[in-house]
Amino acid sequence: MKIGIVCPYSFDVSGGVQVHIRDIAQVLSARGHQVEVLGPATKDPGFSGFTSAGPSVSIPYNGSVARLSFGPRSAARVRAWLEEGNFDLIHVHEPASPSVSLLALAHAKCPVVATFHSNMTRSLALKMTSPILVPLMDKLDARIAVSDEARRTVVEHLGGDAVVIPNGVSVADFQVSPVPKWQGSTGAPTFAFLGRLDEERKGLPVFAKAIRRVAKEIPKARFLIAGRGEATQAKAGLQGVEGAQFIGGVSDREKAELLASATAYVAPQTGGESFGIVLVEAMAAGAPVIASDLVAFTAVLNGEEYGVSFKSGDGADLAQKMLRLATDRSLREELSRKGRRRALQYDWQAVTDKVEAVYRTVLGAK
Repeated sequence: MKIGIVCPYSFDVSGGVQVHIRDIAQVLSARGHQVEVLGPATKDPGFSGFTSAGPSVSIPYNGSVARLSFGPRSAARVRAWLEEGNFDLIHVHEPASPSVSLLALAHAKCPVVATFHSNMTRSLALKMTSPILVPLMDKLDARIAVSDEARRTVVEHLGGDAVVIPNGVSVADFQVSPVPKWQGSTGAPTFAFLGRLDEERKGLPVFAKAIRRVAKEIPKARFLIAGRGEATQAKAGLQGVEGAQFIGGVSDREKAELLASATAYVAPQTGGESFGIVLVEAMAAGAPVIASDLVAFTAVLNGEEYGVSFKSGDGADLAQKMLRLATDRSLREELSRKGRRRALQYDWQAVTDKVEAVYRTVLGAK
């Protein structure tokens, strides 16, 4: 097949949707499909078959800041890409956002598949724009949601339904050896956090509250905080905690090594998550997971079968769960073993099988 994939968010910054599109494009290409990707960018994202839709602007979106491209110039680039591509189908991501994905849907003359990533419980923007969006959504030949939470957003705000196909992970990329500088030991566990430091919904303030409690009980514990963005408030709140280490942004390889080395990975997010991709990455690396009880996270953990949950926003409860894992080696080993098996269900090869099945169904119906 000749497949065009459209990313709404700028490839100038790393994000879950951008990584999803990059990875599935590479897997589809390896399977013999001809794949081209369109998305905002001002520099080369580092993979073949990419066309830039131009620069982006930052706008508040779903509790975060999205870098999107929209307007007449973007529309012209989208039309040219569609005409020159002559695709069998296009696969647009987040077409409800004001982006090149929406523009591609509007101008497409071939079958269109869409993937919805976002979880929006109360979206005034979607409610106000639904009279415009719903007729455009009728052009979709198939809808995919990355989780039940994302599917609920589609059903409630856009009408229709979607098949749930989760995000994927390249499991082999996370099967790395621990590195001594991040590795925990008996009496000196390490707890890893990954996420933007200046987005409150990523839960760093909650983690900071838990850190102070755990540090009192286990003075040699270390708390490895990885991510970009300013964290002035969190750093101020952790003054005097010697084990708190802000290590900044990390590469994909460093992320895998951090997760493989940590005594446990902590996901303290407080909302706005439709899928727990980093939980899957942690499990693939063999890290026991402690996560807030968001619906998207408990779905990945299947309750507490594959990890430990705590009450979202409750630093004291998180601290208790961290202390529990730090002192229970058999539980850590059990969760590591079960988590590795769970992660295989989200490997890109398995996920791409399901996406290809949607493509075949759409083209077979034409």
